[in-house]
Amino acid sequence: MPVMEIGRICIKTAGREAGKPCVIVDVIDKNYVLVTGPKSLSGIKRRRCNVKHLAPTKYRLEIMKGLKDEEIEKKIRDMKLNEIYSLKEERRK
Repeated sequence: MPVMEIGRICIKTAGREAGKPCVIVDVIDKNYVLVTGPKSLSGIKRRRCNVKHLAPTKYRLEIMKGLKDEEIEKKIRDMKLNEIYSLKEERRK
């Protein structure tokens, strides 16, 4: 089981987005992956990221390669991952 796989939720460890959660959307090669926040939830837009700058979590979304941000956001809300993503709607319940 590879750690850096499509759908794995990670925490960025470097750069201005350090400490924010993101989802791996595509694996480019052994050093780089394509991640998204999505921007509406964590502020991370879709971009290439070095795997050395990511800390994988135990959570994984069942998504296909290259899924749109809106669909990823819906899956995150369905899984109720408010301990990683600070979702205001989920905390009110």
